[in-house]
Amino acid sequence: FTLQVWDGTKCPYPTWKVPVETSDLEGEKVVLHQLRNLMVDILVYDNHVQLAKSLKIGSFLRIYSIHTKQASADNEDVSPIEFHLHGGTCYGRGIGVLPESNPDVKDLKAFLESVDLADSQNMESMSSVELDGTFNNVTDLESHLQRCQQLSVTVLTDHQHLNNTELKTILNSTAPQQYRIRAKLRTYKPQKLYQSVKLHCSKCNSLQEVPDGDDFDLILQASAVTAPNPELHNTSWYDSVTWTTEDQKQRKIAIHFVKHDEMLQQPENTLLMIEGGTLKEVWKLTKRFKCVIPVRSTEDDLELLDLSAPFLLQGNIKYYGCKQCSTPKPIKSLSSIAAEQRPLWEPTEIAQVLGIEPLQYVFIMKFTLVDRTGALNAYLFDYENFFQIPASEILTNNFLQQKMQMTMDTLCPPGRKLDDLPWLECFIKAYNVRDAMKHQVHYQIFDTTVAEDVV
Repeated sequence: FTLQVWDGTKCPYPTWKVPVETSDLEGEKVVLHQLRNLMVDILVYDNHVQLAKSLKIGSFLRIYSIHTKQASADNEDVSPIEFHLHGGTCYGRGIGVLPESNPDVKDLKAFLESVDLADSQNMESMSSVELDGTFNNVTDLESHLQRCQQLSVTVLTDHQHLNNTELKTILNSTAPQQYRIRAKLRTYKPQKLYQSVKLHCSKCNSLQEVPDGDDFDLILQASAVTAPNPELHNTSWYDSVTWTTEDQKQRKIAIHFVKHDEMLQQPENTLLMIEGGTLKEVWKLTKRFKCVIPVRSTEDDLELLDLSAPFLLQGNIKYYGCKQCSTPKPIKSLSSIAAEQRPLWEPTEIAQVLGIEPLQYVFIMKFTLVDRTGALNAYLFDYENFFQIPASEILTNNFLQQKMQMTMDTLCPPGRKLDDLPWLECFIKAYNVRDAMKHQVHYQIFDTTVAEDVV
C-alpha cells in the first residue's frame, strides 16, 4: 500500500515515486498536484497495510522505524531515495495517528500553513535549505528547525495506540496505570554508571550488589585449605587431573573434565570443575573452556562453594545464585546434562539441575523526567533492552562501558540547558508501594529502547 505524505519541507535528494495510476490515488486532485514536489511516497507492507488503508486523508502521522534506501540509478547522477515501512513490530515499527490536541500537531499545522504552495511548483531542483528561504518569516524557520531538533532519541517497542499524557496528569492520577509520555531527562542516578548494575532474584524480588572480585579470591583461598579427595576423581562422567604447586604453599589442585559418551568434548564445548585454584588460574581456564565451576571435596561428592561466590563462570561473566531461594544439590546432578545427546551447558539449565535460583544482572537507575507541566522520578529496571547492552557484560567490557556513557551523554547532555535537551518518548507504569508506615506511588520505564542511531 502506498502513502503519500508531506511535512512542508522538500527532501534534499530525489525520491522514488511509486508507479501508480492517478485514478487509483485517494485525495483531492488539486491538492495532490500542488504538493507533488513536497510529497514522498512510502511503501507499507504486511501487518501495517490494514491500518494504512483505514487512514483518513489529512491525518497527522508519526511513523516509526521507517527504512530508507537508495534505489539503483542506471541513468541518473544521484540515486533516488526509497521509503519503506516493512512488516513486523521490532523497534516499535508501525504507524501512529496523532490527535489534533497533540502539541507536535499544533506546531506542524502552524508550519504547514506558512508554506507557500505556489512557490513549491518550481522546486524540483531546490534543496530543503533553499526551501527554508521561502518561509514567510524567520519565526517560521526557527519553529521548523526547533521541531526537527526535538526528535525523540528513544523508540517505543509496543502499545503504539496509547496517546501521550502530561506528567502533571500522571502525578494527579491513581495507580496502577500505564502511560505514554514525551519528556526530557533532567538528571539521572547513579552518575557512575557501573554502580547501576545490580543482581536481581526474580523469585524473591531481592536486589544485591555485585560481589567484588577480591571477595571471590578470598573464598577460593579458603576453599583451597581443604585438599581434593582422591576417592572422588575419575568417575564415570568426568576425568580428573591433579598436581601440586611448586610455590611455598604447595597447593593441591584438581581439575575435573566432564565427559560426553565417555569422551572429552572440544575445549569450547567443555564444562570443567576446579578445586584449589586461585582467581588468576580460574580466569585462565575460562578463556579456553566453555564453562568453569569452582568446587570443593566432601566425603561423598563434590559440592559448590558458598553462594557468595559464583556457581559458574562462562567467558567474562560470573553467574551467582540467590542464597535465600537456592537449595544446592550435589555436583553429580550435572551428569544428567552430560548424558544428553548434545549437551550445550547453558547457565539456566546448569542452575536448574544444581538447585540454584540464578541471580540476573540488571540496570537500576532513577531518571528525573520533565515536561512543561511538571517533573516525575521514574525507575529504569532493565536487563538489556533499554540500552541494547547486556547488563551481565557491562562490568567486564570497557567498550560497552564507553558505549553506555555515550548513550547517557546523548540522552542527558552535560552542561546543556533544559530547552536544548532531546525528547524521550517512554512508556511508564505507575504502581503502589505499601509498608506498615506509608503508601507511595512509584513509576517505572518499560517497553522503551534507545534509538539505534543513538547507540
